[in-house]
Amino acid sequence: MAPLHLQPIRVAATYDAPASRVFDAWLNPRLAARWLFATALEPAAPVAMEPRVAGRFCFLDGRGRARTAWRGEYVEIVPPRRLAFTLELDDGGGPTRVTVTLAGRGAGCRLRLVHEGVPRQRAAALADRWTGLLYGLGTLLGAAPEPHVLTEHAP
Repeated sequence: MAPLHLQPIRVAATYDAPASRVFDAWLNPRLAARWLFATALEPAAPVAMEPRVAGRFCFLDGRGRARTAWRGEYVEIVPPRRLAFTLELDDGGGPTRVTVTLAGRGAGCRLRLVHEGVPRQRAAALADRWTGLLYGLGTLLGAAPEPHVLTEHAP
C-alpha cells in the first residue's frame, strides 16, 4: 500500500478514434506538442522527445518566468496498447509514474490513465490537469472524449 501522503490519480476517456491513432498522438512530437502538457491557449514546447524505451522527454508550458517543465523517461512502449513513463514534478518530490492503456471499443477506443506517486496536496490539481489534457487530445483528433476522473482515496 502506498504511503498516506501519496495518492494515485485515475482518469478514463472514450474516443471515437482507433487506439493506434490515439497512441501515436502520445509519441509523435508534432502532435504531442499540441496537447500533451499544453493549455487551451498555448501549445507546449517540446524541448526534447525521444519516443523509445529509456528515451527522455521534456516539455515546457506557460509563458515567461511562470514556465513549467514536464520531464520524464519512457519506461514501456507497447503500441497501440500501453505506454508508461516517469514524470518529474517541479516540486522536487521525486519522479512519479504514468501508465496509459488503450483498448479498442468498436471503431474507437477507451483510454485509462493512472498517475502513481502523486503527493496528496497536488492530486486534485493534477487530476483536473489530466482531464483537461485528455479532452485536448480528443479535440486534436476530432474525437472529443467524455473524460471521467476516478480519484482513489487512501483510507
